[in-house]
Amino acid sequence: MNIDRMEFLAWMERLIGRLDMLGDNIDELQKKRNSLDGEELLDNQDLLQMLKISNRSLQRYRSIGKLPYYTISGKLYYKLSDVHQFIRESFNPPITKLNANE
Repeated sequence: MNIDRMEFLAWMERLIGRLDMLGDNIDELQKKRNSLDGEELLDNQDLLQMLKISNRSLQRYRSIGKLPYYTISGKLYYKLSDVHQFIRESFNPPITKLNANE
């Protein structure tokens, strides 16, 4: 069975187009799955990588109520807005040294 080059290329373009559509659909589903009230949710792994902290530190922030979290099907999630608020509240601007003349 021989397939000419043009027919093969057309077939491959259609196939790639369909794969791209599937990829877009998967991305949409993933975003919908990881959201609460239209807001993106992050899991423990996302947060550990984002904040570059240890699992124990994250647990401590949860325990003292500094970082709100949600349990869905036994897995912990954090709203992105809550994480941003946590970062804003935890940020300590550097203390500038006063000049001796002042």
